[in-house]
Amino acid sequence: MRSIILWAAVSYLIGSLPTGYVITKLFHKDENGKRDNLDIRTIGSGAIGATNVRRAMGLGWSWFTGFVDIFKGAFALLLVAGIAPQEEQELLRAISALAVVIGHNYPVWLKFRGGKGVATTYGTLFFIWPYESFAVVLLCAGLWYVIMEVTRYVSLASMLSLVAMPIGFAMLGAPGIYIIVSGILAALCVFRHRSNIDRLIHGTENRLK
Repeated sequence: MRSIILWAAVSYLIGSLPTGYVITKLFHKDENGKRDNLDIRTIGSGAIGATNVRRAMGLGWSWFTGFVDIFKGAFALLLVAGIAPQEEQELLRAISALAVVIGHNYPVWLKFRGGKGVATTYGTLFFIWPYESFAVVLLCAGLWYVIMEVTRYVSLASMLSLVAMPIGFAMLGAPGIYIIVSGILAALCVFRHRSNIDRLIHGTENRLK
């Protein structure tokens, strides 16, 4: 139990680094080229993820934000793989995957108002069950790209691609705990996108330009 609490806490803290918030605070500039201490939560969707950073700072910073958010998830899982006892690996990888995404979505530093967890979920699930998880995540990333290109809705692509992950894990015979975790993370992603779902239903969701 002590090791579960320890790894959950470590992973939560890794995930809670508010990448988009920090980037816009440090590097966003106003129309006169001066840093203006922008709070990313005050514009667009109010989220701190890559999509909202793109609205504020453009494609380059959006890619950087997404990469760091993916890396957070990957780093937490690689840390478990490298340090945790072998006999506890399966359980602790599952706990770490949940905790790091929860940390991203509900960071203590921002009064638990964070992102939607898509990029960090990709990072965690990529390393949760090597090497089969590589195939599942890459295929779902391809699905994300196709849906996004066809519809131009990042939210829809994100939700559907994550919902496909537990199906992929199940088809490859993953340990039950990994299927459950990927399903929980997919459900959490859908929950975090509930305002997007409402806009999709009413035809007011923003398309990626």
